Amino acid sequence: MNLIDVVHYRYSTKEFDADKRIPAEQFEQIKALLRFSPSSVNSQPWHFVIASTPEGRKRLSIGTQGLYRFNEAKVLDSSHVILFCAKTAIDEAYLLHLLAQEERDGRFAEPQFKDAVHQGRSLFVNMHRYDLKDAQHWMEKQVYLNMGTILLGAGALGIDAVPLEGIDPKALNQELGLIEQGYTAVAMVALGYRKESDFNAALPKSRLTPEELFTELE
Repeated sequence: MNLIDVVHYRYSTKEFDADKRIPAEQFEQIKALLRFSPSSVNSQPWHFVIASTPEGRKRLSIGTQGLYRFNEAKVLDSSHVILFCAKTAIDEAYLLHLLAQEERDGRFAEPQFKDAVHQGRSLFVNMHRYDLKDAQHWMEKQVYLNMGTILLGAGALGIDAVPLEGIDPKALNQELGLIEQGYTAVAMVALGYRKESDFNAALPKSRLTPEELFTELE
């Protein structure tokens, strides 16, 4: 796999072929990417609502009404839609929950490593909670790391995708009862296969030049 080929293959799909479905074994790989995406201090402050049926996609399309109607067809015609949600709070109980899972997974070769990990993670989390007071924004940044992982991974699998920030989080929160579960909707990614009539597939990519983007230190 050549990543240069992948980044040129993938693009923001504007029209999906509603008759094409992502094979189950391939979508399992997408779900693995969701689980194993990196996050700051392994905080994993996220939850994913997945719609793979017409009924499920219809429910998520509630977030693409009114001002966001331009995204409705992308949701309804795709194969799968993932709603990316962020936690609404990150407290000591959750940090201990993470620590317990890491211990079950064998992350601590020596007992003292467990305390060190907890102290280090608490340092950064509490910095955002109490000093910078941007914990919600910080958690949403971790969600965007995950979205980037999915977009590149989907391209590597030959699956088309589009990130959708043009959604109504309040409508989705209400429809799915997310706030009561401790989450809030952030954005969606629709996945499937491009339609031949999709104008964006034929357009060349446009990016700033390497000279403007890169500073290489010697």
